Amino acid sequence: MPTAEQEWKALLSGDYVDRSERSPLRFIPSNPRCKLCKAPFRAPGGLLLRPFGFTPWAKNPNICGRCFKEMDAHAKRCPSPLDGEAVAGAEVELSILFADVRGSSKLARQMPVSEFTRLMSRFYDVSKDVLFGADAIVEKFVGDEVVALFLPFMTGPEHARVALQAAQELLRSTGHGGDGEPWAPLGAAVHTGTAFVGIVGSRGSSDFTALGDPMNLTAHLASQAATGEILVTEHAMRCAGRPLDGLEHRHLSLKGHPADAVVYPVS
Repeated sequence: MPTAEQEWKALLSGDYVDRSERSPLRFIPSNPRCKLCKAPFRAPGGLLLRPFGFTPWAKNPNICGRCFKEMDAHAKRCPSPLDGEAVAGAEVELSILFADVRGSSKLARQMPVSEFTRLMSRFYDVSKDVLFGADAIVEKFVGDEVVALFLPFMTGPEHARVALQAAQELLRSTGHGGDGEPWAPLGAAVHTGTAFVGIVGSRGSSDFTALGDPMNLTAHLASQAATGEILVTEHAMRCAGRPLDGLEHRHLSLKGHPADAVVYPVS
């Protein structure tokens, strides 16, 4: 009998595919569907299932909220030794993307509040379009920053390659790589590593997230990227099967986390 952690690892690693293909919900029309349970999102089936929670999940609309709630419920049934907390998940390899608006504090001082608010709202909307299109899970928006997770159960084993392409598209969509100034000056970083992924909560509040040194390393790496730069660790480049020759190499000491990275081109 597999343990809860083994079940989570199988799910996050993409072993759910065979089970999802057997879901009875696959017979209810019509596409698009939840990648986990095959529940339809559009009419007519989507209208019938919507009252039961089969609606797109906020962190990625390719998964339904019902599946997330079931994962959350599973976490609550498997409490951690820490009183009042629920933890459920597993350590898996994934790729991580951090991107943020450079000089946002200066921009906020130079622009009317309403104009700056529209700028950030546009950044959020464009980021969602790009990242959801790449099957990423938007882990969070924090002020001027977006954090995205590329997991095998969403992107397949090519998550590093998908993350690099998404980073390029995110910068292109904000006006980098062409003539003129970008409408949102971004710097970004991509790293591939093994982290804890799952449901973490406390006192009735829980969320799907990733924790561990790879998250910290990617955050520190992103802080070193200049406007229009994508800093990518050499490990992520190798996992993506991308050549390192001809790219600018940097050896960085990131608050005690040494990392070898390259500057990845926007286009």
